[in-house]
Order: sequence, then structure tokens, then C-alpha cells
Amino acid sequence: MAKVEQVIPASPKQVWAALADGWTYSDWVVGTVHIRDVDQNWPAPGARLFHKAGPWPFSLHDGSRVVESEPERRLVLRVGLWPVGEATVTMELRPHGSDATHITFVEEPVAGPFKWAHTKLNDLVLHQRNRESLRRLADVASRQKAAAEKTPS
Repeated sequence: MAKVEQVIPASPKQVWAALADGWTYSDWVVGTVHIRDVDQNWPAPGARLFHKAGPWPFSLHDGSRVVESEPERRLVLRVGLWPVGEATVTMELRPHGSDATHITFVEEPVAGPFKWAHTKLNDLVLHQRNRESLRRLADVASRQKAAAEKTPS
């Protein structure tokens, strides 16, 4: 299991807005190079997004499905990358101060070779990857925040 935490300088509402826009996932999920489609009801439970990961010509096409969704609080995904396997990704958001969000990001292999070959080295690689993903998510949420501040009420 790889667990990372970060404080993002945007409100939970703004961070959730970034998570709720499935089309931005390739902007912040390290390794995802293209979003092919997103269900209209994303991020409702059962909704899916379809992604491409890895460089051509070795790209893998798969998808992610929402398992749980509590707006501005929690998002749980079942992420596929077959033939490598599947993982459960849990993101929990908590307010931090007046205008920031503490996010906890946990990724756990649950199926396929990725689970069978689970080692401390894999966890270390996932930890670094997910730390970078949260850094990128902070950038996306900051853009959401800046756009919201420019929009007249």
C-alpha cells in the first residue's frame, strides 16, 4: 500500500472540482497520457473514465470506476491497467485552515500481477508517483481556484 498526504492551497470545494472533472485526470495522474472518454455522471458511484497509459506503441487502454463518492470529502476508485492489474485508490479531503485542503491518497494493488508481485520496492515507486500526482493535482486545483476568483459573482 502506498499512502501520501499533502496540503493543497485550495478549498475542498476547489479540489473536488478538479477531481470531479474526469477530463483533467491525464493532467495530474502520473502515467496517464490521454483520457479517451468520461461518463456524464462522473464522479457518481459506478461512473467510469477510460484512459490510455504509457508511451506508444506500448500504451495500455483501460478504465477507472467510481466505487464511493462523497463530494468534497472522499473519492474511491477501482483503477484498471490490465494486463498489469488493478488497484483501489482512496482520496480523502479535509479542510485545512481557512482556504486549504489536506488530502490523503492511498493506492493498494487488489488484482493481477501488480498484486501478486507486491513488494516494498513497488510501494516506494508508487509512493513517489503518487506524491508527484498530488503535486500536479494541486496545480490543477489552483487553476480552478484562480478561475473562480476571476469570475464575477
